[in-house]
Amino acid sequence: MRKVVLFIAMSLDGYIADKNGNVDWLNGQSGNENNIDTYSIFIKDVDTVIMGWNTYHQIVTELSPSEWVYDNLTSYVITHRELSSTNKIIFTNKNTCDIVNELKQKQGKNIWICGGANIIQQLIEADLIDEYYISVIPTILGSGIRLFGTNLKEIKLKLVDTQTYNGITDLIYTRR
Repeated sequence: MRKVVLFIAMSLDGYIADKNGNVDWLNGQSGNENNIDTYSIFIKDVDTVIMGWNTYHQIVTELSPSEWVYDNLTSYVITHRELSSTNKIIFTNKNTCDIVNELKQKQGKNIWICGGANIIQQLIEADLIDEYYISVIPTILGSGIRLFGTNLKEIKLKLVDTQTYNGITDLIYTRR
C-alpha cells in the first residue's frame, strides 16, 4: 500500500511560514552552502502531491510563477474555489482525509503532503500520515503558521533517521 508522507520544513519554534505567510527564511546557517539535496532523493518515491490553496497560490505566484514545479506528479489542490482541473493538477473541494484514503487504495508511489497547516492537521488528527520527514531550520520566527496545532491528538512516533547539514536537522519518523 502507498505511504502518505509529510515532507516539510519548519523553524526551530515550529512554524512553517512567518506571520505574513512567507517562507524566505527557509535556508541553512550559511545560505545555500553545504546543503544536501534531500528533495531529489525523496521525490523519487512520490507520484502524487496534496496541498491546500494557499500553498498552491504561493507556488504559482511567488516561488515558481513561470512553471509548475510538480509537473511529473499528479497534484491535488484542496480548495473551495471552482477552478478547472488539468491532467496533472486537480482542484477539488472533497474532504482531505477522503482523498487520501481513496489514493491509498490505488496503485502508485508515495503520496506527499506538501502543505498547508490545515491540511496537515486534518491528516494528523485522522492518523493518516505514515511518515514524517521534517527539516528543522536554524531560525526562530516567534510567530507565524504553526505546523502542529494545539488540539491534535497524541500520535506516537518512532525516529528512523536523522541527518544534519548547514545547521539544518532532518528528522524522519514513522508511526509506532
